[in-house]
Amino acid sequence: MTILISAVDDHGIATLTLNRPEKLNALNYALVDALLAALEAMEDDGTVRAVILTGAGDRAFSAGGDILEFAASVRRGAAAAVRDFVRRGQALTSRIEAYPKPIIVAVNGLAYGGGCEITEAAPLAIASDRALFAKPEIKLAMPPTFGGTQRLPRLAGRKRALELLLTGDSFTPQRALDLGLVNGVVPHDQLMSAARDLAHRIIRHAPGAVAGILAAVTRGVNVPIAEGLAVESAAFAALVPGHDLAEGLDAWIGRRPAVYTGR
Repeated sequence: MTILISAVDDHGIATLTLNRPEKLNALNYALVDALLAALEAMEDDGTVRAVILTGAGDRAFSAGGDILEFAASVRRGAAAAVRDFVRRGQALTSRIEAYPKPIIVAVNGLAYGGGCEITEAAPLAIASDRALFAKPEIKLAMPPTFGGTQRLPRLAGRKRALELLLTGDSFTPQRALDLGLVNGVVPHDQLMSAARDLAHRIIRHAPGAVAGILAAVTRGVNVPIAEGLAVESAAFAALVPGHDLAEGLDAWIGRRPAVYTGR
């Protein structure tokens, strides 16, 4: 199986593991399709409150696209390469970016190419101190195609992103932290516990508020401020008729723990 899906734990945290360790968890078409299908199923599963995404083995989160498979598509021409590789990869990163539940990438090793682009797209990421990042597509005489030319400059700034995109040089987890690509760097043996701790700190809050914040930030970050404020207002208004906003206010006024239902 190209994707390992854990049972949802008692807190509502599911773990997805890219499972091609012998290929450094390279993103072949079957793996991308399986990951998209797993995310689709988890969005509809009310028991899932947060998703942790990591890689099998100790060497890589993902070394990027499966070059042999991609090369075969390139040999069939631009239309096939764009259809098979680019659109598939962009669909994955766009799905991760706009997902209504928090996705936390636990970067356990190499995050090159598409693996780095998944990390860029995810709302949250924790890196092992053994992680290593790179944008090596230029070494194949091509630009990144899963959104890397667009998301990395938005995260890191134009000049810092261009240095990484144009050189293909690898960079450390501390540099990834400084660039805003990850939220923290932890010792390798603490990676999954750190990711779970972050998930717990989020899912103690009302699901609708979590989803509203994710949507408002994702949609609003790349539009003019006036449009972003309208997105924020709509996210709030959608919660007003529900149970959880009233419960949160009543609990605060009554100085008691809130009990959220997800409605």
